[in-house]
Amino acid sequence: MGGPARDHLEGYAEILAEVSATGRRLTRDELQARRALGERAADEGLSLRALVRQHLEATRECWPGGAGSADHVLAAVSQAVDAFAEGYERAQRLAVRQEEAARREFIDDLLYGRSDLGRLAERAERFGLVLSRAHAVAVARGPETYDDTAPVTRRVEAALNARFGDRRTLLTTKNGLLICVAPGEQDEVLTYFAKQAHAATGFSRVAIGRPQPGAGGVVHSYEEALSTLDLAERLELDEPVLRAADLLVYPVLTRDRQAMADLVLSALGPLREARGGAEPLLRTLEVYFESGCTAAEAARRLSLSVRALTYRLERIRGLTGADPSDPVHRYTLQTAVIGARLLGWPANDL
Repeated sequence: MGGPARDHLEGYAEILAEVSATGRRLTRDELQARRALGERAADEGLSLRALVRQHLEATRECWPGGAGSADHVLAAVSQAVDAFAEGYERAQRLAVRQEEAARREFIDDLLYGRSDLGRLAERAERFGLVLSRAHAVAVARGPETYDDTAPVTRRVEAALNARFGDRRTLLTTKNGLLICVAPGEQDEVLTYFAKQAHAATGFSRVAIGRPQPGAGGVVHSYEEALSTLDLAERLELDEPVLRAADLLVYPVLTRDRQAMADLVLSALGPLREARGGAEPLLRTLEVYFESGCTAAEAARRLSLSVRALTYRLERIRGLTGADPSDPVHRYTLQTAVIGARLLGWPANDL
């Protein structure tokens, strides 16, 4: 029996000999010593299965030859091995908690950009990321909140691992959202993540940020994906998967909030005088533009007759002085409609 094994069996033979002679049970101090040896073995990365086998081999080698009851010896073996395994498992649980805490701290720093970028890049290697490369982030928001142990999270993670193996990606959660970080050139990973997240959560919406370079690129892409999710909610977009790159015009439109508010009130403010308020006519304009200014299609989407839709468009022209079917007026009205949705008008005062 080698040195390391003998170290973790320290005092074991003596305990068996005394138990055989007296029939006593292990003392509290002896049990604590066995637990401490188990913890040390776990810290050294030794196999619990091998250690239990070594205990049984040692039991056979030093089995007392006296008249002591075999039942007493076997009871002592059971106590000793159980205490040893308890210490081993306790050390492992502590190691897992420490690893989880380190991972969560890294993810918080990665997504919030709160750490020194050089140090962050060093820590990233441990979790499979090379931050010298560009990365993109996809964020999924489902009907409930998720953490790293949620069945949905495990299901999506298993699907990604089965499909792509080790692609230097990171799947995690933050504030109840599912998050996937992948190298910027591996768009297929984020696309597949979006598909799996949508299927696993049911009715989730996924936003994919643009690839961003450097150690700070992850937080920029993450924030872009979050903004895209919020934008989609305000605009009531139906698409389950949204790309920030396809919606860049909307942040541009709201960069000068006061100018956009002035446009909304100037172009659409008179709609508040209509019976039922501005919302029904605003929705009519929104659907009409989404339908390519095709009255029949817009009427179908709104569950109206074409005649009723035409009446609404005439009412809009009468109130605002702008004709939605006129190309000259259309751009102003459509921009104002987008601005109204982004600013929450007419529910919110501007």
